[in-house]
Amino acid sequence: MAALSPKAEATVEPIVYVVDDDERMRESLVDLFMASHKQASAFASGTEFLKAADTGRPGCIVLDLQMPNSSGLAIQHELITSGSRMPIIFLTGHADVPSSVTALKAGAADFILKPFTAQNLLEAVDKAIKLDEERRRVLNERNRLCALADTLTRREREVMLLIASGLMNKQAAYELGISEMTVKLHRMSVMKKMESRSLADLARKVEKLGQIVQHECGVDA
Repeated sequence: MAALSPKAEATVEPIVYVVDDDERMRESLVDLFMASHKQASAFASGTEFLKAADTGRPGCIVLDLQMPNSSGLAIQHELITSGSRMPIIFLTGHADVPSSVTALKAGAADFILKPFTAQNLLEAVDKAIKLDEERRRVLNERNRLCALADTLTRREREVMLLIASGLMNKQAAYELGISEMTVKLHRMSVMKKMESRSLADLARKVEKLGQIVQHECGVDA
């Protein structure tokens, strides 16, 4: 289940993976998605899917909840454990409330009962793909901010956090025990390295960095 780089995935069309042990259902779903101008690939078992599918690719998974050898919930768990966040739409022929609750709590995009209409499934797939696109956009932005922050020296990071919190240059200088001129020089460097043209933009980026685990980009916001 190899993941694609942000650069590579920009040229890759979303795909709909179908995982269902019912051959007729697999073929029907693939035909439906292909007729809707979507790329689709089908697997007869969770084991086959986990072994061969590229879950780092943009798209979503249409997954049968109940299969002989591996349940949909078990496959969802394997995907989460491997680090995949590809949206999952569960299909089931039974109104299994506990399973649906478990699936949705674990991040499933939707839970659809059989029989279902083609329109309902296509709408769910479109929604899941949009969800995946938004998640990837946020991830790319996070990675970009981390890359910018990694260019800062320790002192520049300290200055950035103080001025982004609203302190004046003189106040930041007092907090750090350095001259106001030194703070001004660091501030100019921070604004350039963080690609910020205004203090408001810098503050917004620092706020986003504050939502990122410290070890991911080395900034304790």
